[in-house]
Order: sequence, then structure tokens, then C-alpha cells
Amino acid sequence: MYLADGWKEYGILDAGNGNKREFWGSVTLLRPDPQAVWTMQDAPCDATYLRSASGGGHWEYAKSLPESWTIRYRDLKFIVRPTGFKHTGLFPEQAVNWDWMRERIEAFQKRYGRAPKVLNLFAYTGGATCACAKAGAEVAHVDAAKGMVAWAKENAAASGLSAAPIRYLVDDCGKFVKREIRRGNRYDGILMDPPSYGRGPTGEMWKIEDDLYPLVEDCSMLLSDTPCFFLINSYTTGLAPSVLSNVLKLALPKGDVAADEVGLPIRRGGLVLPCGASGRWTPYV
Repeated sequence: MYLADGWKEYGILDAGNGNKREFWGSVTLLRPDPQAVWTMQDAPCDATYLRSASGGGHWEYAKSLPESWTIRYRDLKFIVRPTGFKHTGLFPEQAVNWDWMRERIEAFQKRYGRAPKVLNLFAYTGGATCACAKAGAEVAHVDAAKGMVAWAKENAAASGLSAAPIRYLVDDCGKFVKREIRRGNRYDGILMDPPSYGRGPTGEMWKIEDDLYPLVEDCSMLLSDTPCFFLINSYTTGLAPSVLSNVLKLALPKGDVAADEVGLPIRRGGLVLPCGASGRWTPYV
């Protein structure tokens, strides 16, 4: 398992009964998590997300909380903001992939003496964008949601990356990739975090079972002659790590491929909470 165990200002205190109790800096939140099928002990939280029987849900606050606050991971800072869809704007388990990409970027710079160009698709609020930019990469950040791209800019500013070479694009990822192929643009590193289902800014439909492999095939045409890495993240239930491994092996040039679950440590009992899967590709050296 790829375990994100480097956090100091975030952690899962306990999990069970379909929930996880986390601390985000000085704030404790209780949020639903379908993987936590065992039991846990009751404990107070600053805010609890309650699902609605008709879909969605809402936050119930035990005390007044700021609209947003920041937490730090290594030399990065992120703005945390509870949303109406239970999310906070950050997926802490991805820190293990941020570290991995930074190692690849630093090795690339030593080998080639230049900054790699990285493409971040379905880039959300830019955790990976900030990590790659902090390591010295030039990043193209693509997401269909204008609000998420604005949040990504806030995170970059919080991390001291306002002047970093990051290009922010509100666009449908599939259409953007095809245009980049026609333009002849190339990238040394590519990562994507596709949803199970989604819509582009003008109603384009995305379904991961149908659209993931064709997108990765298209992305393979964007890889430079000096590739650095390719990363796929998935939170789709039932999409096993071996599926991501197979996609990478078939769609990309020959290289080293590894895939596994991504997880976060739980403080009680030495447990680990699974949080999706990642597939990683690197070129043969």
C-alpha cells in the first residue's frame, strides 16, 4: 500500500460505523467513509457531516468555526474549507503521491538540467500542482470547474507559489488533451485524478469505465522524449489497482509500472483506512 504517513497537521483519530474522525489542524471533523465498516467509539467533534436520505447532506456544528483555515504538509500550505458535499478541498492521502512525484521531478532536473513540464488533469484544488511546482516543475493545471481552479490559485498563493510557472485552465480534460496533440505540445510528466462520473464545462459526459483508457492513450502521445512519470489516481469503487496497472502497461511505452491501494494511518489500533488506488509509470532508466 502507498501510505500517506508524513502528515503532522492532519490525521485520522478513529474510523468506524461508516465514518472517520479527523483532525485538520486544531479542528476535528466527522465525515462519512464507506470503507469504515467496523465500529468506533463515540467522541466529540467540532463539526459532523450528516447525509440526507434524499441525497447530499449538511454540516452540523458543535461550535463556531472559521469559513476556512490552513494546514501545512512539509513546505506546502493548503486552505481547508468544508463544502456542502462533505469534502474539505483536500485529499490528504495524495500526499504519498506528491512525495513520489517530487522525487521524480528532482531526479529529472539533475539528469537533464531543466525544469520538467507537467500536465495535471482533473486537477481539483491543486494539491499535486503545488507539490510539482514546489519541486521546480512547470505545470499546466486543467479542471472543468471554475471554482476549483480559483481554489487552486489560493492554495498556490498560500504555498508561496503565486509567481511559479503554473498555467491554470478551465477546460474539459479530454478536449484539452486532443488540442494539445494537434498543437504538438509535449509533457515530461502527466497525472490525472478522474472522477467516476462527471461533466465538462459545456455538458461533456465522463464515465471512467468508458473514457479512462482512451484518455490515457491520447495522453501517451503527449509524453516527451524524456518522460519523467505518469500517474493515475482512482476513487472509483471496484476499480482495482491491477486495472490501473493494465491500462498503463497497454497504453504507454514500455516502462516500470506499479499499482496499489492508497491509504491513511488510523491512530487507534494501528489500522489503515484504504482511500482508492494509484497506478504509477516511470520510464526504464
